[in-house]
Amino acid sequence: MKFCIEHLIKSYEKKQVLKDIDYAFEDGKIYGLLGRNGAGKTTLFNCLNGDIRYDSGKIYLEEEQQTRNVLPEDIGYVLSTPTVPEFMTGREFLKFFLDIHEDSIVEPKTIDEYFEYMGIETEDRDRLLKNYSHGMKNKMQMLVNIISKPNVLLLDEPLTSLDVVVAEEMKQLLRNLKEGRVIIVSTHIMDLALDLCDEIVLLSHGELERVDKEELDNREFKEKIIAALREDGND
Repeated sequence: MKFCIEHLIKSYEKKQVLKDIDYAFEDGKIYGLLGRNGAGKTTLFNCLNGDIRYDSGKIYLEEEQQTRNVLPEDIGYVLSTPTVPEFMTGREFLKFFLDIHEDSIVEPKTIDEYFEYMGIETEDRDRLLKNYSHGMKNKMQMLVNIISKPNVLLLDEPLTSLDVVVAEEMKQLLRNLKEGRVIIVSTHIMDLALDLCDEIVLLSHGELERVDKEELDNREFKEKIIAALREDGND
């Protein structure tokens, strides 16, 4: 499977944020979407997820040499700031999600099996989500996306504010999830992209460019990328 973007353009009034996004992402890989803050990473994700309309271009899935339109259930989106119903307990939220998606969930597990999978302790499962830490809310947001099994999983700066232990758990979880789907992780942290991702794509001046990971081990090339990101922020 390939997740294809062709000549995607998005402007806000006179500012063109995405100028010509053209890329094919292959399943079974974690892609690092590298770009400085304000480069347009979240705008790109919002276009791909259907939250905002892009001006022109095309997004589609290619499966066995046939193409089809992207459906809402094809895309999972984990926001940088977790969005969960804080008036519910973890168990209530998970039960609600499982109930409304009952017909589409393949090989469902019990609620406690899902909690175990995400490493959420027994004493936390019946606490209100508003009392969860940022990392635990992130885990819950990630869990519902895992259950729905989207073909494409978008993660917007998912590890930036997590403690070291939770961040490492999330990285291993993503590595285990990549088979059969496209995972795109946006970040402005180059070392995270190098550690987690199979391929790195640079978003600069509104366009995407593949970056060879081996090149990033070269100090001179890394400084060139940093300079490009700095210049992009001054547009």
